[in-house]
Amino acid sequence: MRRILLLITDLEIGGTPTVVRELAIRLNRLPNVYVEVACLATWGPVATQLTDAGVNVTALDARGANDLTAIGRLIELIHHREFDMVFSFLIHANVAAATASLVCPRVRFIQSIQTTQPYPRWHWVLQRRVQTRAEKIIVPSESTAEVAHEWAKIPREKIVVIHNAIEPGEFENRGANKPAELRSAGNYGEGASAAYLAAERSSAGSFPTTPFPIGFIGRLDPIKSIPDLLEATLLLGGSVHLHIFGDGRERAHIEAEIRRLGIERSVTLHGTIERPQEGLAQIGLLVLPSKAEGFGLVLIEAMAARVPIVATDVAGIRNVVKNNDTALLVPHGQPRELALAIDRLVSDRALRERLVDRAAHHVRERFSWDAIFPKYRELLNV
Repeated sequence: MRRILLLITDLEIGGTPTVVRELAIRLNRLPNVYVEVACLATWGPVATQLTDAGVNVTALDARGANDLTAIGRLIELIHHREFDMVFSFLIHANVAAATASLVCPRVRFIQSIQTTQPYPRWHWVLQRRVQTRAEKIIVPSESTAEVAHEWAKIPREKIVVIHNAIEPGEFENRGANKPAELRSAGNYGEGASAAYLAAERSSAGSFPTTPFPIGFIGRLDPIKSIPDLLEATLLLGGSVHLHIFGDGRERAHIEAEIRRLGIERSVTLHGTIERPQEGLAQIGLLVLPSKAEGFGLVLIEAMAARVPIVATDVAGIRNVVKNNDTALLVPHGQPRELALAIDRLVSDRALRERLVDRAAHHVRERFSWDAIFPKYRELLNV
């Protein structure tokens, strides 16, 4: 029997914990495979989801990045459960696994890098050192492969691209939960590319009675550039309402920006949601204004849920969606361009439908677990 440990930094709500959860559940269904998930941090909500699905989870309860006792507990876990493979995700877990590999010579070690974020640079310096202890480095996109080679000096032949994946059926047929205005026929707005952004627009009632619901789903982190989306919301006046699903260290800054821009009535901060479907059911358009993404799992979730997308044309994102084919892409750091693209989709139902039709086909072909899981099976030899 193959005995595989999936190791991750934490099991809070997020893209990489979701990928680990879904991979573990599928591995757990295979005959002659025992899989367990461990996190360096304390117990998180994804840990509960895993145990509910029948996957054993161990929280190593690290008190911080420098808690070496957690690595000792990891080594003990590897020996006690007799794992023959450790597959680690994200830099802190990769470092812990690399350290454990020094005293576990009979265990295969594989690492995963899930980001194209340039900072903090010491992450990449450290990754350059610990990658020598791994047999392969798995990345979710071609952009991540490039930065892993450039910034961590990982040999190209050691890097394997395996896209992140979802089960499209879990996101389909969500139309019944959509706000009524998103199920109505015809275009939603008048076309704001000139009107919504022009100072001379009259306030005499030409905006739709109910603002079009747009949304962001993800962690509130500076790399996501949410202030750009807030400025775009201001430019669009009363034509949209922005729903932000997620939490993180940027929340206080985002709240301050909302007050500074005077758009309190146009933005709702919902906090963390356990399932992205909860957010996708409430919006008619997803916006991802990031500076960089390793992949952008929420993109394929939106594609499967037939929610149209506006995103930035940056590393990671451009590997998942194509401009004017499965989404609209705009340059990063330009709120006006972001607002124009949002308005273009809000105003043109035919365009929205064309994009979501192409996106739904695209996600099934490239990013479903049916397409991706065989690649993991080959990698893990199961």
